[in-house]
Amino acid sequence: MKFVRDPEVRLTALEGEGIVLHLNERKYFSVNETGLVLLEALREPKTLEQLVAALENEYDVARDVSVRTTREFLDKCLAASVVKAQSE
Repeated sequence: MKFVRDPEVRLTALEGEGIVLHLNERKYFSVNETGLVLLEALREPKTLEQLVAALENEYDVARDVSVRTTREFLDKCLAASVVKAQSE
């Protein structure tokens, strides 16, 4: 399974964090620096493993922490319709 940002989502980086605007849902969110890295990676479809690798490339973090962080972030983004899951 791959994940990708909803095409109606706009992302702006501001001082180490991100502002996410979902045009269809008419909602906005803020994300921390880690979330910003993951959402920027999701411009193109990525697997969970590819997202974990993107996080590990950016930060010196233990594997179990990067996997847990990425899964938790994806769950929140899927629930908010910021990210969509697609079959490979």
